[in-house]
Amino acid sequence: MSLHVIVGAGPVGSATARALAARGDQVRLVTRRGGGPEQEGITRVAADANDADALIRHAAGATALYCCAGPAYHRWPAEWPPLMAALIRAAEATGAVLVTTGNLYGYGAVDAPMTERTPLRPNSVKGEVRARLWTDALAAHDAGRIRTAEVRGSDYLGAGAVSPFSVMVLPRILAGRRASAPADFDAPHSWTYVGDVARTLVAVAADETAWGRPWHVPTAPPLSLRALAVRAAELAGAPAPRLTRMPAFALRLAGLVTPAARELAEVQYQLRRPFVLDSSAATAAFGIEPTPTDDALRETIAALR
Repeated sequence: MSLHVIVGAGPVGSATARALAARGDQVRLVTRRGGGPEQEGITRVAADANDADALIRHAAGATALYCCAGPAYHRWPAEWPPLMAALIRAAEATGAVLVTTGNLYGYGAVDAPMTERTPLRPNSVKGEVRARLWTDALAAHDAGRIRTAEVRGSDYLGAGAVSPFSVMVLPRILAGRRASAPADFDAPHSWTYVGDVARTLVAVAADETAWGRPWHVPTAPPLSLRALAVRAAELAGAPAPRLTRMPAFALRLAGLVTPAARELAEVQYQLRRPFVLDSSAATAAFGIEPTPTDDALRETIAALR
């Protein structure tokens, strides 16, 4: 029976905690308020993960330390670097392998499906933050201070998932109302299921040959936002979706009062052009097949309802 420490109890952190506890491991789930799922094998701890000394105490004896945290979207530049510094220090002090939940922002705008070998060329502030986090962790790994890997997914589907689709489109589809998003509704887009992120985190942490590099979460074939909306309506028994492309000025206006909308402006490229990840490497390495999109959509719909 191993001890696993997870920082963050959002959709991915909670799914990872449940998966580890279900197989008999001991899980220590660290959040500011001590939240997270109530399940045998999961101990919920209230602590500030930015406090490296506190994190070291809670991670003592752990096999793995998982970063599943997510600072507020508009506070990434201020809050991510000190959190990653504390995680690296805790991994170094305890010997736990550090596995971080990442995303695709660091690649910037691309013209082909993204693989783990795609260069990090961020074209946004948030992309620069994500690239720096991985660069710092990898430098510590290469120096022999820690053992680490990063698991990257695209926009999420699943219970509690937060994405332009789950926030801006799906609730209005379920209500039978017109939905608007700053997107090309017909551009192919990858959608990653949060349960598959958890499965990949656990697999990477357990395989020492997987450390020292990033991995893409096994993800179902891409679907355009329109195709995803149509299928969601069908599964939910809702009317056919009515979709409207949100003009750039409307997003800028929304950003005057909503921090999340303001931050979305710089990453609109992800929704206005093909945004596809290639996850074949992880499937080949770990035998993880992506969850069918229909199943991920059903869970997303049920959670919203």
